[in-house]
Amino acid sequence: MDKNSNPHVLKKIPLSLRHHMTIPWATFIKSENIPAKNASLQERASIVGRIGILMLSCGTGAWRVRDAMNKVARKLDLTCSADIGLISLEYTCFSNNQSYSQVLSLPNTGVNTDKLNILEHFVNNIQDDFSSLTIGQIHHTINDIQNRPKQYTPIISGLAALACSAFIFLLGGGIPEMICSFIGAGIGNYVRSILGKHAITTIVGVAISVATACITYMFAFRIFEFYFHILAQHEAGYIGAMLFVIPGFPFITSMLDISKLDMRSGLERLAYAIMITLIATLVGWLVASLVHFRPANFLPLGLSSITLMLLRIPASFCGVFGFSIMFNSSKKMAAVAGCIGAIANTLRLELVDLTTIPPAAAAFFAALVAGLIASMVNRYNGYPRISLTVPSIVIMVPGLYIYRAVYSIGNNQIGIGALWMTKAALIIMFLPLGLFVARAILDKDWRHFD
Repeated sequence: MDKNSNPHVLKKIPLSLRHHMTIPWATFIKSENIPAKNASLQERASIVGRIGILMLSCGTGAWRVRDAMNKVARKLDLTCSADIGLISLEYTCFSNNQSYSQVLSLPNTGVNTDKLNILEHFVNNIQDDFSSLTIGQIHHTINDIQNRPKQYTPIISGLAALACSAFIFLLGGGIPEMICSFIGAGIGNYVRSILGKHAITTIVGVAISVATACITYMFAFRIFEFYFHILAQHEAGYIGAMLFVIPGFPFITSMLDISKLDMRSGLERLAYAIMITLIATLVGWLVASLVHFRPANFLPLGLSSITLMLLRIPASFCGVFGFSIMFNSSKKMAAVAGCIGAIANTLRLELVDLTTIPPAAAAFFAALVAGLIASMVNRYNGYPRISLTVPSIVIMVPGLYIYRAVYSIGNNQIGIGALWMTKAALIIMFLPLGLFVARAILDKDWRHFD
């Protein structure tokens, strides 16, 4: 068992109480003064496995984890075969008619694009790093990466709820909905960050944070209604307060893994994403039933087509930037993802408004554009594609459709719920398909198997 998902939390938990035990990586260091290439099979294999489980802890998919493990293994004169899931991997390294196997797992999953970026640069530079470093020096470097703290405090993570405020505008909401969504999502995401620091289990964290966000939206809305006499129809924006829990990374990476026949990882990620979505929507439905909120249509904004398009560009940028901050991207990386999302998402919305293209097809073309731009950016500055593409298209995930489906089914309107769920499923399937096509066009390694 590894502690990569949150080492700072686990240090506070007594060893006797840990359900997932920590691997003593230092015990693998036997050769202190010889280059890593000349170390024992066990020592070299431990490096390969540790890189793999640390990559997995960042939330990336099986294809990227296996690619990183293979790069490290080749430089250490090893042959590696790995089976990768959502929070665990099994691998075997071969060398000189010998083999060494390990099974590694994580206590939880999450997303950390900053750490992923650093890891990718480390792996891509192994030709220079591994030529003279010892096993101990490599483990020391990995320790620094593993123990790298998150860039943002819970308060900053809460302010990243700007993404939800922008999201609600893109769905058709106005200023009252945007303000209340920002307040609700901000406090909800702050609560989720605090719960994560205390290692509260995922389902409990999602349920409490979503309930907090919805209740906060209700109080903010009632204050606006009492003091500013806003119309009751503005209550429809409460869906925006819970959108910070959208499992964009596992949704997208699950489909990409399935497309590369990494079925175990893909299906596990899909099951995880569905679980998070169901918990969030069911809690949202329960709170809405208690306070008599309903997901009605938004009031018309009364904006011209040109004005709406011009406002969608900065709204899309802010939405993607906020989600990137939630994924712990650096500010520069978040800004790059925001620019990509501003182009791709505005294109999607304009295609839906100005043409007869179905929303699912528009989502495909938008994701394709996002993938192509991200691939070009990757060649320029080396940012991981997944760190740019997922934030830029997570704003396209139809959270409103999914919630309306669950809300309708919960109220025994099965036909309406099935219709909303079908619309959502089509869009969710076409988003990663667009990224897959973009990657296949520009990356020969992706479009082949070997």
